[in-house]
Amino acid sequence: MTSDAAASPPIRVFHTPRYFADIGEHVMPMRKFALVREAIERSGLPARVEEPEAACDEDLLRVHAPAYVQAIATGEPRALAESQKFPWSPALAGAVRFTNGGCVAAAAAALEDGVAGNLASGFHHAHEGHGEGFCTFNGLVVALERARAEGRIRRGLVVDMDLHYGNGTASLLASRPWAFQLSIYGSWYKQNRAYRDVEGERAPDTENCWSVPVPGGSGGAAYLEILERHLGPAIDRAAPDLILYQAGADPFREDPYSPLDLTHDDLYARDAIVFRAALERGVPIAWVLAGGYTPDVSRVVEVHLRTFIAAARARGAAARARGAAARPG
Repeated sequence: MTSDAAASPPIRVFHTPRYFADIGEHVMPMRKFALVREAIERSGLPARVEEPEAACDEDLLRVHAPAYVQAIATGEPRALAESQKFPWSPALAGAVRFTNGGCVAAAAAALEDGVAGNLASGFHHAHEGHGEGFCTFNGLVVALERARAEGRIRRGLVVDMDLHYGNGTASLLASRPWAFQLSIYGSWYKQNRAYRDVEGERAPDTENCWSVPVPGGSGGAAYLEILERHLGPAIDRAAPDLILYQAGADPFREDPYSPLDLTHDDLYARDAIVFRAALERGVPIAWVLAGGYTPDVSRVVEVHLRTFIAAARARGAAARARGAAARPG
């Protein structure tokens, strides 16, 4: 961390212990949310952790079907309440409201400060009427809808760099022409299952959702070239008032789901590119954690900590650039 970044005002990141629900032995490490918070706090980097409010019914019902919201609240019908592949419990029903509330809070903070983060996922596989792939409610679209309802944005963009294609977000944006998604992914997702073959089947592009598969075995140079080639044009075409960045840890080469050959340094470079592209254009950006199933959870935490470092450095660089432009001569 450079001294300029360390001296900057703290970046607001959102977390509460209520993000956690005990789901037993599960490939999704729920405890990582708290571990990322602890890593950020230990780092001494400029961060202020705030606790969000839970997403309310009004927030969720802008995006999700009433019957589905009710199923998550009550656990019945059980198949629907567990469609995201988590065992239902009252604790889970509460936790997913807080993680979505964190997305809403991070979006609002980014609009005020330029950069903010939520230490939970954006839950990009969640559809209007059901969950998929460890995603209950789609916090990305919930946050965009809340910001739009409050008159704070007219257009929004999701930059999804999770390993898996953001199918739930794409389904929700089909009826929202004011919102856009760029999904760059190394694993296809369909019918609640992940597939490594991204070349045999991919999502069709639409007017507002763009799908870019990364071939299996790709290393950092190829991955970053794909990102550089598609990101700037997507931002310019969407002309968003806010970017939500799904900063996936699961493209990491050690992740059991990943067919890509990406290191920690590659993923840090990815994050730096995304934050720089947003901030150089003056577009506020809020990031969320996503994915990450490497058995050694510390390796996942490292990816997410580096995302925060990339955000802090990009913000510092943008501030220095603004200062230089404002100086006479």
